[in-house]
Amino acid sequence: MRGLLTELMDLDEVNRHLIEKITAIGIRYDFGAGPDLLGRRLHDVGLTRGRLYDQLRQGRGLVLDRTGRLTAEGWSDRVELITDPGTALDVPALLLRPDGHMAWTGEPAGPRRPPRPPVRRAGGRLNP
Repeated sequence: MRGLLTELMDLDEVNRHLIEKITAIGIRYDFGAGPDLLGRRLHDVGLTRGRLYDQLRQGRGLVLDRTGRLTAEGWSDRVELITDPGTALDVPALLLRPDGHMAWTGEPAGPRRPPRPPVRRAGGRLNP
């Protein structure tokens, strides 16, 4: 059995499947219609102030804003706001759950705030 498993792990497709199962990278939560990354765990990317996964170690959601148009007013006790225009991502802004899964992506809505439903998904209620 050990020999068979060793041989199978030499195959890229099998190795990728096992890694996704062990690390939960292959999980996709249903957040409705949206880009393929919505609901999936975002890969670790470099930020101006370190690495993305390092910022998630606080156990809170994270809003990554490449536009500089968002603020964490009203929900800064639940999410970390990082404004980093140089981040190598194809989206203007995104909201990550504490486990690194993308809960929202898109253009900032309204006066400098992301839409309400994604913040609820990331943990806790919004103040009215």
